[in-house]
Amino acid sequence: MIVLSEARLNQIRDFGRSAWREPFSSRAWHELGFFMVSSMLTGVGFVFIAVTMGAGIALTVTFIGLVVVAASLRGTRGLGRFHRTLARGFIDEIIEEPLPFSARPGFFGWLQSALRDRVGWRAVAYCVIKVPLSVFGVWFAFSVWVDAFFCLTYPLWGAGATRPNEFGVVLNLFPPGFLSVQSSGFIHGLFIFFTGGLLLLLAPWPMRAVVFADRRLMHTLLGPDPVTARVRSLEDARAQTVDASAATLRRIERDLHDGTQAQLVALAMQLGQAKEKLAEAGDLDIDEVRRLINDAHGGAKEAIVELRDLARGIHPPVLDTGLEGALSTLAARSTVPVELTVVLEERPTHAIEAIAYFSVAELLANVAQHANASRASVRCTQHGKWLRVVVRDDGRGGAQPALIGSASSGLRGLIDRVHAVDGTLEVNSPAGGPTIMTIDLPLHA
Repeated sequence: MIVLSEARLNQIRDFGRSAWREPFSSRAWHELGFFMVSSMLTGVGFVFIAVTMGAGIALTVTFIGLVVVAASLRGTRGLGRFHRTLARGFIDEIIEEPLPFSARPGFFGWLQSALRDRVGWRAVAYCVIKVPLSVFGVWFAFSVWVDAFFCLTYPLWGAGATRPNEFGVVLNLFPPGFLSVQSSGFIHGLFIFFTGGLLLLLAPWPMRAVVFADRRLMHTLLGPDPVTARVRSLEDARAQTVDASAATLRRIERDLHDGTQAQLVALAMQLGQAKEKLAEAGDLDIDEVRRLINDAHGGAKEAIVELRDLARGIHPPVLDTGLEGALSTLAARSTVPVELTVVLEERPTHAIEAIAYFSVAELLANVAQHANASRASVRCTQHGKWLRVVVRDDGRGGAQPALIGSASSGLRGLIDRVHAVDGTLEVNSPAGGPTIMTIDLPLHA
């Protein structure tokens, strides 16, 4: 006897409800509409490519052939844009735009740029590969929708017929007459109707598999190529680094102007007043001079502390001994008990150590201020050429880096800091906790 747990029974119930509702969901119909429209566009595009490329290749013995091929590539680039628009409109699939076409000066410059346009050639490859995918999709996925429609409407038009119209995967995978017992009558029509209902429940899933393959194909051939994507990533990282550096410089300038400079100005004024008192030889107030000197001494010590804190914010001296000692200091200073584990085979570069240190400092500060946690842990380990830092707490959870101005908005700055060196920050913080922050950084950057 098979005994299922309550959790497994709930999973089965959820799956059953999902399967029952899926044919009537907007996603299923959007995917069906996307497949139909994009397949028709693919057919038009394939005919355009076949005609123009064929004519261009046939005329390559003349100069006109190269012009026709170049025009074909420019037109196919536009077809790729239509496919990206369809994906965004029907199935909410956002595909980044490739680099715009950039032509060299003059007609021959345009011709050379068009013939070397990688985006155009990749769009040609997509349209050509999409043809067999569309044919397979019609046989494997679209046919199930059609067969379901014919079976469900069979009682309306099938009087006197012994079987509904069928084609595609149902016709090829099942024996002849599977949808019919070669008879007629009410029971026969009812059987076909219920078969149509079963096909309707199954129809969204083959279509989803075909659309998923098309999504991958579009991202591979219609989006930016790996080189372009890498250049964009580096440009974004550079911009984030420049912005972070500018913000750091502004912060240092503000701290110096509003804090240390004000302390030094007050110190100078107090020493000036003490000097004036000492110059009054006839009426010297020792107590007042002593008070001014004490105040100046206290101001000097406060300025020294502010300068030390400012310097520590630029580059913590504790990092000179290595990341393990620096993290130990952070754990010891935390108001929440922290369990620290550091396992490193080689020392990261100074830049990576600084990013890891400041990230852990920010995360532990968030734990102390917002998480309402009783304990936390920091685990720093090396995985090949990568450094992984995991900060975990048993607090209330709910950290969301996208909530600008919230208690967790500082995570947005951490994400930018980590991305600047091609690292990643993963946030796992369900409501009620626990919160797990995972940072992956290259050892050398």
